[in-house]
Amino acid sequence: YQGLAGRSTNEVLQLYSAHGQQQKLQRSFVVTHLHEAIKRLKQDMKSLRSFALELSKDFQRQCKAYLYQALTAVQEIQLQNEAMQMFQIKAFDLEQSLQEVTERYEKEKQKRRVLHNSLVELRGNIRVHCRIRPSLPFDNADEHSVSQDRQRNFSEKVAYALDDETVLVKCSRPGHTSVNKTFQFERVYSAFESQDTVFADVAPLLTSLLDGYNVCIMAYGQTGSGKTYTMLGPQLEENFAFALEDESELGIIPRATQEVFRLISEKPPGSYWVEVSVVEVYNNEIFDLLAKDSCGKVFGVKRDVVTTREGKSNVPLLTYETVENASEFLHLVIKGLQLRVRHPTLVHAHSSRSHLVVTLTITTVVSGDSFGTSWEDEQISQRLNKEFSCTYPQKPRENRSTSSSRASSPAQLEATEKPKQVRTRLQLVDLAGSECVGMSGVTGAALRETSFINRSLSALADVLGAIAEQRSHVPYRNSKLTHLLQDSVGGDAKLLVMLCISPDQKYLTESLQSLGFGTRARQVQRGQIKKKNLPAQSKAK
Repeated sequence: YQGLAGRSTNEVLQLYSAHGQQQKLQRSFVVTHLHEAIKRLKQDMKSLRSFALELSKDFQRQCKAYLYQALTAVQEIQLQNEAMQMFQIKAFDLEQSLQEVTERYEKEKQKRRVLHNSLVELRGNIRVHCRIRPSLPFDNADEHSVSQDRQRNFSEKVAYALDDETVLVKCSRPGHTSVNKTFQFERVYSAFESQDTVFADVAPLLTSLLDGYNVCIMAYGQTGSGKTYTMLGPQLEENFAFALEDESELGIIPRATQEVFRLISEKPPGSYWVEVSVVEVYNNEIFDLLAKDSCGKVFGVKRDVVTTREGKSNVPLLTYETVENASEFLHLVIKGLQLRVRHPTLVHAHSSRSHLVVTLTITTVVSGDSFGTSWEDEQISQRLNKEFSCTYPQKPRENRSTSSSRASSPAQLEATEKPKQVRTRLQLVDLAGSECVGMSGVTGAALRETSFINRSLSALADVLGAIAEQRSHVPYRNSKLTHLLQDSVGGDAKLLVMLCISPDQKYLTESLQSLGFGTRARQVQRGQIKKKNLPAQSKAK
């Protein structure tokens, strides 16, 4: 209004008119812009609505597709579950069938083994078991100077237990095709089988011992193959207390003794008299390891072996010690083992240089009043009485009514009215190992020992060969070992040979030799083993 002062009315009206037109133009411009903005918004809304509709349709399509895929997957899972259930049912049926077939197989296998043992009994064949020892640290002890390739070849395992009756040996030489050889035996033990398992197959023979049969168990193999471990257990000859504490490691000899006395404890008291002798064959000489000097100290005394008029082998003046339990027996065996000759070689640090023969003699004593007699029984009784009286001088001793696990004395046996005596023997033999001189590295006296060991083992093989071929002459006297074991190898004893072999390539030649020996031993037919005639109970009271 200050700018209008001094102006005329027309001018003021013109100014107002111009200002109103200007405002009108501005309002018109704003309205136009608003219309254009609204128009654009409507177009955007329309586009958004179209996009939303399209997105909704696409979402619905995808949902339908995903729902179809999910339903298809569920159906496939259901089909798979049904197939899995069918598979599980079939698998269960197959397991049941396999179990039934396995049980039938084991039963048939057991029947076949029983029939085979019966056939062995009828033919008088020698039972042969084979044990493969595990690889031991001393196998590689002398190979520091050998090339790595040759050392790998030496330590390669070539002998395996294919099953519990078959040994597989891989024979290979440089430049030659590898050949697999198999050997069949009554029982084969792998490197992982325990002493318990080994003895479980030996124990039935001990029952035969009390049934009137002689029994011999012999360990054969190269030096260091585990014979002494199998027969005695670890360090039994060095540490008696250790051996008793670790009973799971005990060998055949202590276990067999425990089993024999267990069987005796089930018999009537006073019906058995048990004696033990320990002998070694060293450099083709027989030594009595229980003989004592005037001071009572045990020392090895040379003995000789002779053949009696009945054709049996006998060692005159051999020491027999009476034992009442397994502990007394083991105590005597330990004393004898302390005298056994041993010498370290490159193959084995504690190599036995002699053959060990431990004999357990059981005399069955039965009163003549309670049992009938026969001519054959009388002959056996007279012969055994004669042998018994020659071995033990009879001294009068007052009778006692108390009974024990054995007869009280020979004098008491004589005092009873016509006592019947039947003696059966259990011979437990730990043979010295065959040796390759080039591998064992022995010299001097040890070389001479090796020569005698190998010659005596060759003589044993010759005896088996002669029996197998049914020759008229069997060369028992070619060696003191075969002469001593004449009754067991070719006589009326049930004989079990326990082959012990090493698994490594280094010992392949010796292992094949041992397996060949066992194969030849199985072919020996000695005729049906005769039972010692125990007096039969008389029906007339």
